[in-house]
Amino acid sequence: MNAPMWTGSYIAVDWGTTNRRAWRVDCGQATDEFEDDCGITAVAAGAFPAKVSEIRTRLGDLPLVMAGMIGSNRGWVEAPYISCPAGPEALAAALMEVPGERAWIIPGLSFADGKRADVMRGEETQLFGAVAAGLCPPDALVCHPGTHNKWASLEGGRVIRFRTVMTGELFNLLRQGSILKGWLDRPAEPGAAFRRGVEQGLEGRALTADLFSVRAGVLLGLAETDEAASFVSGLLIGADVRTGLEEFGRGEVVVMGRPELTSLYEAALGVAGTTSSIVDGETALLAGIKSIVEQRS
Repeated sequence: MNAPMWTGSYIAVDWGTTNRRAWRVDCGQATDEFEDDCGITAVAAGAFPAKVSEIRTRLGDLPLVMAGMIGSNRGWVEAPYISCPAGPEALAAALMEVPGERAWIIPGLSFADGKRADVMRGEETQLFGAVAAGLCPPDALVCHPGTHNKWASLEGGRVIRFRTVMTGELFNLLRQGSILKGWLDRPAEPGAAFRRGVEQGLEGRALTADLFSVRAGVLLGLAETDEAASFVSGLLIGADVRTGLEEFGRGEVVVMGRPELTSLYEAALGVAGTTSSIVDGETALLAGIKSIVEQRS
């Protein structure tokens, strides 16, 4: 990578499965941005160069540094996973160049211990960015909610191990095609119904049975339909939190991501009796990409 290409400005991109976000960065500061629903699953085969051109049309003819599913086997160019334990220097060293495109893709992380395997793409950039920016201690347990929530153990600023829970995807599937469809279209709120769901999820009973009881409760007049989304969200997040705390321990948790999700996990951790702090995912991502650019300049 030629250092002059990074002088002054670049475009940072978080390109996921269903959405993409991009920021123009000038002298280390985001000066323009956009977000749309053009995730990798919305891009036809061979159409990534045209979609990248769209980004440059909107934000400038600049080098791109991209994180997320854009580097998966369903994305533009596959950037191989780096095995944990791993630190930010490993990401910078393995940055994948897209030939002739002035574009680079940040690799994801993998974990395997002989019993289970796991992968992440995009969250690693936020994890390392949060540490680099002083938003997260180098030794921490991080909960990163999203479509696939990540629980990650950091030691000395490196990701030692992590675990993924498909909480967000499961909630979306229930909302779109289950017998609870139509009751889950309201935003989940961290109120009384949510807390009841969290408490039930923390108990560790059969989640599939508890989900059906939501329908039965409404049909028998024991629950209100307008509370269903918050209760089901609490039920799933409670089970998620139970998984994370049982595997990684009950110390303070750093919750990182979008405010609408971090607020729910913060509330759920409180119900579980665990303290937490919040880190904005966008801020962490931009700090992570900035750190990688600086290391490769």
